[in-house]
Amino acid sequence: MDHLDEISVEELQGALDNVEENKPTQRLLAAIAYKNGVTQTELAEWHDTGRRTIYSWLMRLDTDEPLEQAVSDDRRSGRKRKLTESQQKHFRQTVHEPPEEAGIDAPAWTPALVQEFLEDTYGVEYSYPSCRRLLKEAGLSYQKPRLTANQAEQSNQDKLHDDLKISEYRWTSK
Repeated sequence: MDHLDEISVEELQGALDNVEENKPTQRLLAAIAYKNGVTQTELAEWHDTGRRTIYSWLMRLDTDEPLEQAVSDDRRSGRKRKLTESQQKHFRQTVHEPPEEAGIDAPAWTPALVQEFLEDTYGVEYSYPSCRRLLKEAGLSYQKPRLTANQAEQSNQDKLHDDLKISEYRWTSK
């Protein structure tokens, strides 16, 4: 066992008590099993990964930093936002008002409407799912219209159904 010679099973188990995410836990469990005589090839089969990955997991622990940090991935920043912070702030303020306030003839904000608004206003293209995410991040929740006119007169029921067809589903403030 040329890896982890300076780390005891007790230290690994102690680190295991201090991590919460799945990947660090998986890496520490693999290291404990390795210290108990399980080969890298067997660990690769157990974890449904390559032997090289197991080798990398074990090499991560060969460092001076605390074990909890060694098994955790660095934070990844992700893709840069298409909207600037000021544009995001303006967008959030805008969707908390009815679309009519932004000069759009629609009863409520929808992902398709947001898609069009973002392209017209800021010149950026967002996918439909990303528009749903932006609405959610802005503090809006998805509302499904409820039919409540069961007992109403037929003319009122027809009006309600027509209103629902126009509004469809909508995003509203929480």
